[in-house]
Amino acid sequence: MTEDFELYSQMKKGDREAFNTLFLKYYPVLCAFGKYYVSMEDAEEIVQDIMVWLWENRSFQVIEVSLRSYLFKSVKNKCLALIDKNYTKKRFCEHVLATEMQGTFEDPDFYIAEELMTKIERTVAQLPETYRVAFEMSRYQDKTYKEIAQELNVSRLSYSAGFEDSSNRTQRLFATDCSYFPLFPF
Repeated sequence: MTEDFELYSQMKKGDREAFNTLFLKYYPVLCAFGKYYVSMEDAEEIVQDIMVWLWENRSFQVIEVSLRSYLFKSVKNKCLALIDKNYTKKRFCEHVLATEMQGTFEDPDFYIAEELMTKIERTVAQLPETYRVAFEMSRYQDKTYKEIAQELNVSRLSYSAGFEDSSNRTQRLFATDCSYFPLFPF
């Protein structure tokens, strides 16, 4: 304890060696102590901040308890403040997310669109393989008839006829599956 007092007194006068000795003495045990509250990475950052603050504010600080008690109490308080800050941030994020999502789930169009997409996917999946691939390339990948014909290795005319057939099939399949969506444009 008297050694700490001597080192602290020298540090207050600007002795960097005294500060380094205190830092090396307390850094590992303060980090281990902080780890009981927060992650090791956060504990290390907190201890470093406290030690830097101790050095930078050495000329006007008054420590009325032992340096050891002061340092441990500082680490504990900073850890608790970080926990509180993270909890508050988490609660705020959850609140914002809940508020945004509430509007989405209360919107009846959300469920209709979701159901509609499911039915479209199911209808497209029922097409023959070559028609399905061509249809997906056209509708989902925004490819031109020419690009699709080249990729499928067919003439543009053959593709055009096949695409028309797949569109008609899709409309018929979709119409039987979704009679309550009367104005679905294909």
